[in-house]
Amino acid sequence: MSGSVDLQANENTSTAANDSVLPPVDDGPVSAHRHSSYRLTALRPSSEPPPADEPVLRAITDVLLAAAQADGTACQRELRSLRRILRRLTASDILPDWVEAHIAAFDPTHFDLEKSVQPLRALPREQRRHIAELVREVCDADNAFDIEEERYLLGLVLVLSLAREDVADLVVHPSEGIDGAIKRVFDVIFSAAFLSTSWPLLALIAAGVKVTSKGPALFKQRRYGRGAEEIHVYKFRTMRVTEDGAKVRQATKNDARVTRFGAFLRRTSLDELPQFFNVLRGDMSVVGPRPHAVTHNQEYRAQILEYMLRHKVRPGITGWAQVNGWRGETDTLDKMVQRVAHDIEYIRRYSLGFDVQIIWRTVFGGKTRQNAY
Repeated sequence: MSGSVDLQANENTSTAANDSVLPPVDDGPVSAHRHSSYRLTALRPSSEPPPADEPVLRAITDVLLAAAQADGTACQRELRSLRRILRRLTASDILPDWVEAHIAAFDPTHFDLEKSVQPLRALPREQRRHIAELVREVCDADNAFDIEEERYLLGLVLVLSLAREDVADLVVHPSEGIDGAIKRVFDVIFSAAFLSTSWPLLALIAAGVKVTSKGPALFKQRRYGRGAEEIHVYKFRTMRVTEDGAKVRQATKNDARVTRFGAFLRRTSLDELPQFFNVLRGDMSVVGPRPHAVTHNQEYRAQILEYMLRHKVRPGITGWAQVNGWRGETDTLDKMVQRVAHDIEYIRRYSLGFDVQIIWRTVFGGKTRQNAY
């Protein structure tokens, strides 16, 4: 995939998992206080519901309740989604009293995944796949599919003996080696070589920042790194302000906050060069999903279901989204959807050769400098 990702007409379109971006997911009537999130992967209609006999239904109820708790708390949307699923399985408008009692008595601290799924292991593969779909449905109900929820779903996939290809549309399987020694060695050698040969350029840029505007040469901002851990990312200061609070406004075209010298740095991406120190520290990689400001993560994680899965790997100085033109201001949600879709594709496709290709296109490709202001 390169360029843009086509939006699909409806959620049930059967498409390759990493080649589509679907319209917002909805799980009920829309209120004035609610919005829906975009789904980046199409779900395959390739499974069948399990039987609704009591042992199976008890096991499914436990599995779904644990899914709702996977991110630390079960919100009302997730619990409503769980009850709707159980009503669908039982073909009833009202759940049996024992189901409601079972839900009320559930204690996540005593939940044992392997023990709970014992009644489900003998089900046909299509029915076990359907249970994984139901877990994803519960997790998606709060408009976000976070790393903890995906980790739980991956554990369920293992104990249900489902194959990787059975759930390619439900989880993001990183390419082998994306967190391995070869990529890390490449990052360290590349960054050390760049910094040891380019320090005169870095010193000249720092002096230029100091001479042309008041304030420090370097700017430090909080971003999310691998595993959604907070890190501090370094950049040459390009603005008259250093925003890193609860609200961070993205740079726009002809932004009055950007200095004249800063505009040059942003247009050429020279402001990002101090991030090679982040790479040496192990916070970042040369290539990976670009890190966003913490406040932007909090905004977009509720608008794009798989947004936080881009944090399965170290963020990068450059990335697959950037060399395809998806950088700069995200003044529409579609632009961020496209950026995240390319990030997810990179995580799935990584190879050392792919990294080299992205670096080459960063330096010599024209799209990298689109929307750079």
